[in-house]
Amino acid sequence: MAGLALIDYGAGNLHSVHNALKAAGADDVVVTADPAVVAKANRIVLPGVGAFAHCMEALSAIDGMIAAMENRVREQGAPFLGICVGMQLLADAGVEHGTTQGLGWIKGTVRAIVPAAELKIPHMGWNDVVPTEGAPLIENGEAYFLHGYHFDATDKAHVLATTDHGGALVAAVGRDNMMGVQFHPEKSQAYGINFLKRFLEWTP
Repeated sequence: MAGLALIDYGAGNLHSVHNALKAAGADDVVVTADPAVVAKANRIVLPGVGAFAHCMEALSAIDGMIAAMENRVREQGAPFLGICVGMQLLADAGVEHGTTQGLGWIKGTVRAIVPAAELKIPHMGWNDVVPTEGAPLIENGEAYFLHGYHFDATDKAHVLATTDHGGALVAAVGRDNMMGVQFHPEKSQAYGINFLKRFLEWTP
């Protein structure tokens, strides 16, 4: 049984995420593109940077990976964390460069952020994270964001935290044993490391 599987599909900031997980206390991180390893992992982390379509295509290109994730996370209940685009891939679809189907684990669509006149897109830099009542793992604080698209959740009960950039944007989503964060824990200094510590101890 592997410890924590950090999925390598060519679309994530693997080195920084790996270092952040180790700083949070994970001594059993396996960086892997092997579905057989993912199928036996105690916890799974899916990073992601760049465009939704590119990330989904890259993940889909690894034969058996999505099936292994589905089995281990959705059927067997292993704790799962998606980071940035890794979180967005949980949605039904993304509408960047046309419509691309996502994993469909949490109902919603990833859409472009509509900018307010005085604000720049992408939403970049430090911003507040405000957890919704009863949200697991998320605490009030500031985290580092970098994104031009946001998770438009169908069921607001799946929104675990928000941030504000010309209006409320989803900062975290989750249900059951699945969680995704729009911010980058690996770039969020103490706030990010403490969040990852809570994820490593999470028993949903």
